[in-house]
Amino acid sequence: MKKTLISAVFIFLFSGYAFAQQRTPDKRGFLVRVGDDAPDFTMTLADDGKTVKLSDLRGKVVMLQFTASWCGVCRKEMPHIESEIWQAYKDKGLHVYAIDRDEPKAKALMLKEQTGITYPIGLDPGADIFGLYAGKKEGVTRNVLIDRNGKIIFLTRLYNVDEFSKLVEKIGEQFD
Repeated sequence: MKKTLISAVFIFLFSGYAFAQQRTPDKRGFLVRVGDDAPDFTMTLADDGKTVKLSDLRGKVVMLQFTASWCGVCRKEMPHIESEIWQAYKDKGLHVYAIDRDEPKAKALMLKEQTGITYPIGLDPGADIFGLYAGKKEGVTRNVLIDRNGKIIFLTRLYNVDEFSKLVEKIGEQFD
């Protein structure tokens, strides 16, 4: 009995330690790492009010783009996501979602119109979804690529042409 109790306490403490380690931001502010299961969430789309639950997209390749209307780098990157990723892979089954950090629907829709994107934009009140993937005090302009098994396979931060090219390449590999 004592041995079982000690083992259970050890497992509980070790699990808490592993969780705490996973939740420590890396040097780019990410709380998640390549190889992790993508944290699940449900969001409302600004476009049509429908809800999307990430786990319901298992079996699909998904890209999350964390953004905000005030983010100049996001605005620079979004047309590239539109042309080089969304238009190139949407008919092959890629799901791309912009996730607007802590702004009202009107701001998210304005961002979508001003950047000319056609992929869906979801709302993230309180930056709660963002907080599953990066420290809440960290900046946006982040992309998370998730494979058909729900595993994170690529992360980007800011808009770097070389890193973006590698993201596009990684997406292409999912459809080869």
